[in-house]
Amino acid sequence: MENSADYFKKYRLELGFSNQDDAKSFLAVKDIKPDIDYAYIELLNKQLIEILENLNKILVDDLKNNNLDLFSKEYIARPYKILKNNDMILKLNNQGRRPEQVLFSWLRGFALVELFKPIFAKLFEIDANLMTNIGDDDLKNIDTFKRTPTADLQIQKNGEVINIEVQAGFQGVNDIKEHKVREAKKVFQNENIKTVCIHIDVFNGQVAFIRLDSIKDNDVNFVTRQQMEGQSVFSIDQSYFKWRLLDALPSLKNLGLDI
Repeated sequence: MENSADYFKKYRLELGFSNQDDAKSFLAVKDIKPDIDYAYIELLNKQLIEILENLNKILVDDLKNNNLDLFSKEYIARPYKILKNNDMILKLNNQGRRPEQVLFSWLRGFALVELFKPIFAKLFEIDANLMTNIGDDDLKNIDTFKRTPTADLQIQKNGEVINIEVQAGFQGVNDIKEHKVREAKKVFQNENIKTVCIHIDVFNGQVAFIRLDSIKDNDVNFVTRQQMEGQSVFSIDQSYFKWRLLDALPSLKNLGLDI
């Protein structure tokens, strides 16, 4: 009787496979890629616009965006078109979610940063045009279109460079991944650049401000989230939430950021 390895190889050859990976892919039906449901994406984008419209209208008047139609074309329709035309959507994946849902999550975060960018400029008392995007998202390159620890924005305030990490929570769970904190501490140590996390809790209508580089390694707010595959996260304490979205923008000096 031939040995097992030779038999297995012979058997797979009879099935039509000379390569083990091809056999595994075929048997697990991983060789069939679902088509992108563009009608579903259009519905998601439509609801994203509604989310932003609802959020914008509850802000006090001097913080509102007065042309959401133009905003939606620039920060939802245009990036979606770029991703679609460069065949990026099918390549998007995150923990088994469909590409359409990953695209929606990214577009939602991307658009929210842009909606709040003028508000952040007002908070830091700088020109919004001087806020530089430094995240790693490249709409035409799947190798750089990914989640990294790099902050979203960079500003200069009183001659000092400051990184701003923008987050949003939509389900009432407000965490910062530990690797974001580690990156901020490394940047401060190596480049003397502070990192401020602005976390927008859309579900509860509040905003937290945290100096990531000043969080201690043994801070009691570090917890493990089983629903995030056991990742360690910094759970944002209620004391960090210094702005309620229905209220006027707070003063920078009252946020305890030491900048």
